[in-house]
Amino acid sequence: SLLLLQRDYRFERVWFWGCVRGVRGTYHIAEGLGPDRAAPRSRLYSLNCVEWSLLPPATEEMVARAEKLKGRFQGDPSFKYEYAEVNAEDAERMLEDGKEPMIKEEDRLVATIEEIDRAVGIVPRGAFVKTPLGSVHENRNFEGLSLTEAKKLSSYFHFTEPVNLKNKTLLEKADWDPSTDFLDSLEHDIPQGSWTVQLEKGGTVVVLRSLLWLGLTFYHVPMTKQYGYVYFGTGEKNLDLPFML
Repeated sequence: SLLLLQRDYRFERVWFWGCVRGVRGTYHIAEGLGPDRAAPRSRLYSLNCVEWSLLPPATEEMVARAEKLKGRFQGDPSFKYEYAEVNAEDAERMLEDGKEPMIKEEDRLVATIEEIDRAVGIVPRGAFVKTPLGSVHENRNFEGLSLTEAKKLSSYFHFTEPVNLKNKTLLEKADWDPSTDFLDSLEHDIPQGSWTVQLEKGGTVVVLRSLLWLGLTFYHVPMTKQYGYVYFGTGEKNLDLPFML
């Protein structure tokens, strides 16, 4: 099925992102990637893993509006949430702008996937390189992290536009390679303790799990190119995490 998507949409690569469980159905999500891995991703969903639909690109407005919604997904992409129940002032402003004060579940799905990718979509250090022109590509020389390094949060990066990196001093950046150290690491994530690191399969696989987005699991086999992450959850952020730590 994913190979057909890659052919039909002419993606360089398609990978299974995960599932978002709704009350009446489950969304199966796939992402299509182009040559520049830093470019926006194309996202597709299916309710039966046979028929796939391309999701619209995520916008900042979508993300901001979806963040205000609470509760489970319905599992119906045509379902509409009444925005007035979330924020009456915003709903009134939307009416003045000629927009419908409702949010389609399809838009909420797009925004949630985007938010999860930004917050907990991660890669090992060195897995990608940034060219002088700004494009990002897979590092063909990457042979995996050592077991010692693979157990450190500092060895994993958020694969999204960096925020904390801009605040680092020149001294802190002295030992960094600008072609590989161009992303934010997990070691300073807030709240502290939002990741668990475990060894599985007899210590041959390192597994990271997010406690902020329950259901996000990342794996890496040290000394190999094998790594990735998948999400199986309800699409709800664990807002109680700061009180649980």
